[in-house]
Amino acid sequence: MIRIRTKLLIYFAAILLLVIILFFIREQSAQRIVELHDERSDHYFLLNEITNITDQTYQSLQIYVHEPTDENLQYYQEDKQQLSELQGRFEIAAEDSIDKKNYVHLLTSFLELTDLTAEGVARDDIEQYSYYLNEADNSATYIHEKTLELINSELTVYQNLIELEDQRVQYSKNMGTAIFISVIILSILFALWFSNGITRAIERLTGAAKEISQGNYTVEDVVVPQKDELKILTETFNQMKWNIVEAIREMKEKARMSQLLKEMELKSLQNQINPHFLFNTLNTISKTSYIEGAERTSDLISSVSALLRYNIGSLDRETYLKDEVEIVKEYFFIQKTRFGDRVTFHQDIEEECLQTPIPCLTLQPIIENAFMHGIEEMADGAEITLAIYQKEEKVWIEITDNGVGMDQETIDRLLKAYENTETNRKGHSTGIGMRNVIDRLKLFDKESDVSIQSEVGKGTKVIIQL
Repeated sequence: MIRIRTKLLIYFAAILLLVIILFFIREQSAQRIVELHDERSDHYFLLNEITNITDQTYQSLQIYVHEPTDENLQYYQEDKQQLSELQGRFEIAAEDSIDKKNYVHLLTSFLELTDLTAEGVARDDIEQYSYYLNEADNSATYIHEKTLELINSELTVYQNLIELEDQRVQYSKNMGTAIFISVIILSILFALWFSNGITRAIERLTGAAKEISQGNYTVEDVVVPQKDELKILTETFNQMKWNIVEAIREMKEKARMSQLLKEMELKSLQNQINPHFLFNTLNTISKTSYIEGAERTSDLISSVSALLRYNIGSLDRETYLKDEVEIVKEYFFIQKTRFGDRVTFHQDIEEECLQTPIPCLTLQPIIENAFMHGIEEMADGAEITLAIYQKEEKVWIEITDNGVGMDQETIDRLLKAYENTETNRKGHSTGIGMRNVIDRLKLFDKESDVSIQSEVGKGTKVIIQL
């Protein structure tokens, strides 16, 4: 069985993978252009530097020819060494082409001519160093021209490469756009298919439930094609329907002996259903769900039963914080089943405070307010915290939520004004408002105090001191 959650996770993972692939392809294309640009820029800078150092070497050689001192010779040799290193770098970085080999040979010839000129100066051979100095000058001029030719040639090649890379980038963009549009279309189709699969099953269950509610127990079993939680739900629903049919059949069998009397008794029972029957029925359904393997359903029904049993009792009875905390846990379990991971319940309770007497149904209405008016509309990240601790010979109860909060006018109305229960009990299980809780606390313990701290958009904290 593939759960609905697993299907959604697989779908989102596939979408995320496609987005990552698109991002990676576009980044690779952009990175390639940057690398190509940096590579060409470094090459052009190298050629320019070679030209400058060539001129510098020739100038230092001229100075040495006119003033043949050791210091000028040292300057010339340093410039020549620098040019030799640049020649080596060019040989490593340059591609294997005839033009670039010739350029390297030009540099080699220039260095040889400068060496011959320096030798002529050392031997004081005017004819030799004059000739080779002139040849070195011609060679430096030719190096300048050859450098410009190389740069022009490589710029032409670079322009062609850039055009090709631009075409690749444009192709990648077009492909990315096409994939993105395809993903959107597939997402829409998947959403329609997925939602139709769920709504069809729910519509079938709703239709069957309406038929059964009208007394038609012969409705056909609900069948769904998908193998997920909806299949378990429909199978459980069908089984419950057949359990009801079987129960009715047994009731009819027992009623044959005294049909009229049994019909009157049945009407009487139908008109006098009491809470105990409801509790027993819920317990029976809970046990049936547990036997059938729906343990969470069993726990949920047990929590509803406990909540109803506690709420239907008299409000005048005295209870303890321990009982209030337990019923709040049952209430939160029910809401947790409804809200799922959207809401989290935190507890920070000192055990020694749990034996403190308190009016019945004090905490649950406040927790309900936090759910219904504070966090119900939050998509995720909702939190409710129940803290009970002892401070200054009093028991402090703090109920905090991170919901929508309220303004000071609303706080004053809750604490001071009469609350219209008809307009505030929508969605609540108790129908008990904040004013009712405060009034019963005052009757129970005159020294008790209730305060509210809240800001719009920053949540609410209700503080009770006993």
